[in-house]
Amino acid sequence: MTTTPISLDNPRHMVETSFRVRFAETDAMGVVHHAAYVVYLEEGRSEFSRQRGTPYAELENSGFSLAVSEINLRYLAPARYDQMMTVRTWVKEVRSRAVTFAYEIVDAATGQLLVTATTKHICVDRAGQVCHIPARWARGLQEASYSQS
Repeated sequence: MTTTPISLDNPRHMVETSFRVRFAETDAMGVVHHAAYVVYLEEGRSEFSRQRGTPYAELENSGFSLAVSEINLRYLAPARYDQMMTVRTWVKEVRSRAVTFAYEIVDAATGQLLVTATTKHICVDRAGQVCHIPARWARGLQEASYSQS
């Protein structure tokens, strides 16, 4: 059965990243372990940042990082070893010190929705203190987001 993904956020800019499920990410039955999805979300965010012209490595090199403060995943169907999947990533909300990303993980061949997720990140400096997202990054995130505050 093919399920058409439905996004509730109407993203302005979405980035798709596709890859195959690796054997090491699966359990004895060949099903992706739930924790592997957190890594998939990170890959989606990294590619999103690259395609928006603000690679995450640049943010870290300038002395800031986006610490994960919240993760929400909803598992709808299992992914399996060697399956081609696509992570769709977009900015859901931007605040002065935080950003929330939204995701859909789908079967690349059928479009079946496997997982929906959000991650919330707080900007911190090298000392671990919460701070404003640097202006260049904030502009890029706000341009890509649907809701801003």
